[in-house]
This record gives sequence, structure tokens and C-alpha cells, in this order.
Amino acid sequence: MMYLLDTNIFLEILLKQGKSDLCKQFLSEHYGEISISDFSLHSIGVILFRRKKQDIFLDFVRDVISKVDILSLPVSEYQFSLQNILQSSLDFDDFYQYRIARYWGLDIVTMDSDFKRISDVNVLFL
Repeated sequence: MMYLLDTNIFLEILLKQGKSDLCKQFLSEHYGEISISDFSLHSIGVILFRRKKQDIFLDFVRDVISKVDILSLPVSEYQFSLQNILQSSLDFDDFYQYRIARYWGLDIVTMDSDFKRISDVNVLFL
């Protein structure tokens, strides 16, 4: 099984939040099966830099990124329309994660209950 980890899984660990240990456990148990979207990578950078935690982002890039696949959507997949996003009732970042998982045939791992709204991609909630 291959997984696309949502941004919140990595941020939970990096910001040492309540479910950090659970997220770390998932990462260690699924080493070699984990992907991150380019959008998540950039979002993590934006969030950490805003919080003046550039050193944490640099450590993340150095330590984690070499151990996961970084995925993006091919240009041809950007044809998803505003109508598709509105019909999904997901915001843009969640919709992008969904489209990546669907395109690459991955299960989504998240803590975001908004993903309960999708049915054609498997979602694992931590």
C-alpha cells in the first residue's frame, strides 16, 4: 500500500502537537510507502517560516524529504474546474491532495475530517 500524507500529519510532528507520537508511529511503520505532495511541502515551508521556524523546515527537508516521494500533478491534470472543486465541497488544498491521490492511486492519510466527503479514494484518519 502507498500513502499520500496530508500536510497536517507532518505539521503535527514538526510543531510537536497532541497527535505527534501517533503520526511518528505511522511514519516509522510505513517507511518506503509514503508520499507528500509538492503543495504540502510548500505549505509546510510557508507555515514554518511564518512562525520563524526556518531551522525546523531545513531539518525537515534534510531528514524527511529524502525518504519520501514528492508528487505533483501533471499539467494535463490541471483541467479540473472550479465546478469540480465546488461539487466536492473541499477547499482547494484538500481538493489538490485528493486529485494527487486519485491520479497516483494512493490512500490519503490525514486528520482532516473534510476528507470524509470523498468516496472514490481511500482515506485513513489518524
